[in-house]
Amino acid sequence: MFYNDMAKRMSLGMAKVKKALEEGGGHTILSTGITGDDARMARAVVEAGVKMLEPNHPAVALARGHKGVTVMHDAEAIRHEITVDQMAEVTRGVRSVVPSDVYITVGIPGGFTEVVPHPLTDEDFMKMALAGADGLHTHKSSLKDLEELVAMAHRYGLLVDAYIGRPTDLHTFGLPAETPEEVYKVAKQMEEVGTDMIGMMTGMSYEGVAAGEIPSLMKERVIAMVEAVKVPTLAEGGINTVNFQAFKDTKVNILVVGTAIDNMVEQAAQQAVRQFL
Repeated sequence: MFYNDMAKRMSLGMAKVKKALEEGGGHTILSTGITGDDARMARAVVEAGVKMLEPNHPAVALARGHKGVTVMHDAEAIRHEITVDQMAEVTRGVRSVVPSDVYITVGIPGGFTEVVPHPLTDEDFMKMALAGADGLHTHKSSLKDLEELVAMAHRYGLLVDAYIGRPTDLHTFGLPAETPEEVYKVAKQMEEVGTDMIGMMTGMSYEGVAAGEIPSLMKERVIAMVEAVKVPTLAEGGINTVNFQAFKDTKVNILVVGTAIDNMVEQAAQQAVRQFL
């Protein structure tokens, strides 16, 4: 693959992120869940002002009712059964209905810390790039694995957002770091291996709308990450209309919002159909 061509592709992708942040005064959201993988919902939130979208394989497993899953917690256990081809198809559909300046980062099998062996090939990265992805939404749990993934993604002009978690998290969604000091160190290491955007998992991934204000330790962890790096930063897990301002106050750039929106859409659909019954 031609390095300069792909470097230009990545530059164009990052320009979309920076434009979104500039328009939001240093803040924006990454809309995921049903708004990331359903082209109709993706178009709707983009028309409302969203500039970043995230389709991912566990959300697609949930959307398709794969093996009867009805909650994200269960979808995580079988997410690896969704194929890269399926994710490319979803991405292609979403890309075709939103403007070109909308940034799309995609979670694919092998990009997370999977429960079964799931190697990624050059063909997989090529498929996602050709489908219209600007980047990959990843959840690797070791620096070595992340470094390898970043190198392969960059070869095909794909940016990478990756995350920091805690060793005690229910699901392994990032490089482990317990204290704010450890977070600072790990974030620096992630930036050094070329990670384009660095995020923090809050450990509240499945509590969406019900989650409360962020705990003081979590706030310290997010601030440590923000202060450690120069690349755009993200926070993911349990972000809702009650606590989003507390997250914004940490100066983190991008809030990943999925479960809260999913729950609101579900409730809105129920309220709508009741009028016809």
